[in-house]
Amino acid sequence: MTKEKKEKESKISDEFKLTDLPGIGPTTASKLEGAGYGDLMAIAVMNPADLSAMADLSAAAARKAISAARKMLNLEFEDASQYLKKRQEIIKISLGSKNLNELLGGGIETKAITEAAGAFGCGKTQIAHTLAVMTQLPKEKGGADGKVAWIDTESTFRPERIKQISDGKGLDFEKTLKNIFIARAFNADHQMLLVEKINDLIKNGENIKLIIVDSLMAHFRAEYAGRGMLADRQQKINKHIHNLMRIAEARNLAIYMTNQVMARPDVLFGDPTTPIGGHIVGHASTYRIYLRKGKKDSRVAKLFDSPDLPESETIFFISKEGLCDEEPKQ
Repeated sequence: MTKEKKEKESKISDEFKLTDLPGIGPTTASKLEGAGYGDLMAIAVMNPADLSAMADLSAAAARKAISAARKMLNLEFEDASQYLKKRQEIIKISLGSKNLNELLGGGIETKAITEAAGAFGCGKTQIAHTLAVMTQLPKEKGGADGKVAWIDTESTFRPERIKQISDGKGLDFEKTLKNIFIARAFNADHQMLLVEKINDLIKNGENIKLIIVDSLMAHFRAEYAGRGMLADRQQKINKHIHNLMRIAEARNLAIYMTNQVMARPDVLFGDPTTPIGGHIVGHASTYRIYLRKGKKDSRVAKLFDSPDLPESETIFFISKEGLCDEEPKQ
């Protein structure tokens, strides 16, 4: 990839404004955003008739705006060697556990969504706290030399836990806390809005390298109860996760989200629980880990879905300093 092309793609990622398109001013952009078409990709894949009706544009102006969006996004094929060069930009964020790092091929990957599912007490939020600290380390020490944005839906973030882990890593606690942006999501719509606020933080110069959503489904599960609301719930979840993925790819950051599980009464043998969210969450997540409690205070992590890694499992422990591979001494 040439330097000019890379700079052009970076500029597009930084802008993401509908008003950059011909014929679309602030009023029209606001109308499109209100209808759920808030980025260039949404316009690029529309047909002229729909855009014309929605934005009150002429057919010719709609075609011109769509054509401009496609050119700006460079929606063309490229050979796999160019794609390989893009993959070289990816950062692997260490989890502090050699076993977990090996399970994930080196750590939590940027430009990807890593989902950790499991029952309460299995270590999902402990991994989140550890990652919030590890991300701030230099790249040569397994970090991403960046900051963290945490969407807290269940009031599980604990600064006291961050202090324990940062002290264990030899980091300044106050500085570590200032590099974590925390927001409590009070409902599903607020949770989705916070993703846009993260994009604003990045535009304002904050070097966010990890987004934590703990947990993904808590509000959706509570607010969209019953089979009659399932379609609406899945549609919103789909939009929410795709917004996260779009930021991850554009900004070269990692997404770590936790997920709850539900019981399956039809399962007679093995673990009778399964992650909630259905196929929408399953297809959107790049890496999927299932966590459970093991013997002697250990935790078992099973990688059960990945585009490039085999299905496997490992054990790890939770210590005062974070995650480790051996049982902590009392």
